[in-house]
Amino acid sequence: MAATPNMESSTVAGGAKRSRSLPSRVVPPIELPASVEELSRKAAALLGWNGIVLPETTVLGRKICVVARLRTDVHAERIAMGMDPVVDRATVDTWTWPELAATAPAPAAEIIGVLAVARHWRTAMASAVPFARYGEAAMVLPSPAVLTEDYVGNCLPRARAYGLGIVSADPNAVTDLDLEGHNERMILDEDPVSRLVNEIVYDQLLRGTELPAEVD
Repeated sequence: MAATPNMESSTVAGGAKRSRSLPSRVVPPIELPASVEELSRKAAALLGWNGIVLPETTVLGRKICVVARLRTDVHAERIAMGMDPVVDRATVDTWTWPELAATAPAPAAEIIGVLAVARHWRTAMASAVPFARYGEAAMVLPSPAVLTEDYVGNCLPRARAYGLGIVSADPNAVTDLDLEGHNERMILDEDPVSRLVNEIVYDQLLRGTELPAEVD
């Protein structure tokens, strides 16, 4: 009977000996040091955004926390007109048509800024950039995410170009302003997208689920 070959010393094509694979080192993922809501409140206070910090919501496919205030005079007019928040995109799109612009309701929310809280800067930037075209926007990141060459070499130049602010949070959820946003970028005028976002924020404000910004 032929002897069974030793698998440890058997060769593969090309004459190379089969080697054992070694387990790779598992690197634990970076986690947020606190809830999105808590970090958003602290970031808003640090940025000086004086308004209501709304809970995280998905707008245009991006997860964001909006800091806003209710325009009470416009809200009163809309109550008198029986005009509740309208979050249907097709309807809001018609408000910018020349023939309907005069009859469209005024924006009832004043958006102070938009925050994107994430574990990695690329995720946060993808969420924040679309809203930076209309006003203030910032990212909130855990401090380990800002202590990398990738962050210094790739994130910071892009954040400056888009005018994004960056707030970091250490393992104890203590926040620090890592990069101030700026207003040198071009801000777009009101369009169907900005009107839709305003109506979504208006709806959130009326639902009474706001979280007050933390003030030291």
